Amino acid sequence: MNPLEKLALKLSLTKAEITLVSALLAFLLLGGILVTLRSSEEADLLVKKAETARYREAEVDSLIALATLQQASVKEDVLQDAEAEGEELAAEKKPEEHRSSGKKVFNGTLSFNKASSQQLQKIPGVGPVMAERLVSFRKSKGGKVLQFQDFLEVKGIGKKKLESLKKYFILE
Repeated sequence: MNPLEKLALKLSLTKAEITLVSALLAFLLLGGILVTLRSSEEADLLVKKAETARYREAEVDSLIALATLQQASVKEDVLQDAEAEGEELAAEKKPEEHRSSGKKVFNGTLSFNKASSQQLQKIPGVGPVMAERLVSFRKSKGGKVLQFQDFLEVKGIGKKKLESLKKYFILE
């Protein structure tokens, strides 16, 4: 006698009933396994969504910080331009004998790869024509100049002029 027949005798069940109960138990066990797998997959999906949201918030925070820095830089440029215009208007109102004999001396540095033509003109020895040459030179280099030696390609810049420009430019 096989174990299935012994079980059928003890439980007073037929062979068909034992097979049906075994199949139902197998399906119940399989269903429990599938529910457990699905819940673990859903938990993984929720964890991934939470991580994605956290990284997005970090990106937004960094973008806001960059925008704040750039806004501060723009405000400084606007204030400097307004001060320069105010000084020019005041100088125009004064008689000829009271005017200063030269431009205001630029102290500081500029990022050459980001500077506008007007900003470049603030540097001693750079007028409107040279500023436009520098801007077009930067555009021809793809918007970014990496070495100071490249400036020697610009018409009107020699070794002496390059040495004086190095004091005012930062190449980033």
